[in-house]
Parts: sequence; structure tokens; C-alpha cells
Amino acid sequence: MKLNYHHLYYFWSVARTGHLTRAADALHISQSALSGQIRKLEESLGHDLFIREGRRLKLSEAGRLAFSYAEEIFRQGEELSALFDSGVRPNREVLRIGAVATLSRNFQEGFLQPLLDREDLELSLQSSHIDELLRRLSAHRLDLILSNQAVQGSEQNPWRSRLIAKQPVSIIGPSGIQVEGEFADVVRGRSLIVPGPDNNIRQAFDQLCEYHRLRPNIAAEVDDMAMMRLLTRDTGHFAIMPPVVVRDELRSGALEDYGALPGVFEEFYAISIRRQFQTAALRELLAQPAENFLNQDSVDLSY
Repeated sequence: MKLNYHHLYYFWSVARTGHLTRAADALHISQSALSGQIRKLEESLGHDLFIREGRRLKLSEAGRLAFSYAEEIFRQGEELSALFDSGVRPNREVLRIGAVATLSRNFQEGFLQPLLDREDLELSLQSSHIDELLRRLSAHRLDLILSNQAVQGSEQNPWRSRLIAKQPVSIIGPSGIQVEGEFADVVRGRSLIVPGPDNNIRQAFDQLCEYHRLRPNIAAEVDDMAMMRLLTRDTGHFAIMPPVVVRDELRSGALEDYGALPGVFEEFYAISIRRQFQTAALRELLAQPAENFLNQDSVDLSY
């Protein structure tokens, strides 16, 4: 069988956009003609490349494999054009990382630090809700998602959640305050900034309070960790959060860690889709020990 690269290009265009109409408009051909070209490619390969769900197209298992090859083929084609246009071979690897919008910016920066100074790498960072990020991952518009929650994969959505690190969740507050005792003594009577009710940390905190028969004084519920960091720094309230969120303030002495919540951890996951090949940049990120991007008290789960 001789591969028709014209048909492969049409398939690649549809797979990238995830939409037949938009791909047809971009290619300046009719939808019926585009569908016919893809059908010919499927016939030549002997596999269906898309699962048709009404008007939506999802990549089949064979489609995901074909797309990974097409991505490399046409990326190299772009490099070849650039080489003859400029006389300089770009040879830049592209890595597309998504992160849930509420994830600590300090964690993201620390995790990506090994790649930030590489001139041979183009790094694309995208932030959104987990459902939207998973759609982009399934459409091969992302290589990896960073999240503080795992997702369950299936045959149709072969997502893989890998626990890359976890760290204690602490009681953070203004520095220099005399605090004695354990969790209940520190929390009792203080105005607290806490994550929203759907957050895993908040649920664990509520269980602790129930166990100790505490009725905490909640000053604010905040889902976004960047906002929680600002409020904790500027209001004088105590907060329930992972230390990595306020790493700089802890180092400077502007804030202080008054102790970890017993048995409560923030977990960090790298979510990918099962692929035959993994890029060198992705392997480098996933191989680094957790203490590289969290504080020294973090638990190392890299393997």
C-alpha cells in the first residue's frame, strides 16, 4: 500500500480542528469532498479513523495513532520549508501544556522550569476548566494536562492520570503570631480563607473540623489559588492552602506556616493520553523529582 499524503493532510486538518465544517472552510473545499478524501484514506489503511457521533467527529484508536504520525510528518514538512526559506533549520520541538485554571502558578512554573530556557523548544501554555482541557487533549491539541485531581479514562477516552507529587496542606498566616497547640487550637477563633466547597482540600478540612467539633469562622471561599495567595498576604487572615502557593512569601517572612493539617495533602497529576511515542521534553518533565518544583517537605512520587 502506498500512502496518499494528500488524503493524510486532509485527515490531519480535520483531526486538528475536531470539526469537519471548519476544516473544509480552511481548505477551501466542500464538506462532501473532504469526507470523500478521508474515506479513501480509511479504505487504504483498512481502519476507521473517526467515530461519528451525530455531527461530532472523535478520533478512533487507529485515528489517534495515525494522527501522531501525521503530526510528525507535517511538522517536518514545515521545518523543510523554513530551511529553504531562511537557510536555517529550526528543529524546534513543540510542547503544549494545559493547566486547570485554579492550579498554583508557583507549581506550574516550578514544574516547567527545566524547559523555560531551551531555545530549541516552543512551549505553549493553556489554562481552562478540566473538561475543556480534556477535550483538547483528546483532539491532540495538548500533550499534557496539569491538574490537582485525577480523571478516569476509558476505551473511548484513554486518559492516563499520573500522580507526580503531593505535599501537605498547611495553615498559613501572618508571621510572628504566637500560636500554641495543634490543629484545633490554631484554627479556633480565627478568620479563615478556605477553598470552595467542591475542592478536595476543603472537603478534607471540613471533615477535620467535624471530627474536632469545630465551627470555623470562614471569611472567604476562594477557588483560584492566585487570589487566595493575594488575600492571605494582604488581609491578615489565616488560610488553608498548600505552602507552594505562597512559597515566595514564606521565604521572605511575610507569611508563616503554622503547621500541616493532619492527613491532608494536595495531589498533583499529569494527565496524558496513551500514545506509542513520548517526546523527549515530556519525558524530562515527568522524570524530575517532586522537590524540584515544590518545597523541601514535599513527597517525591516521580518514578
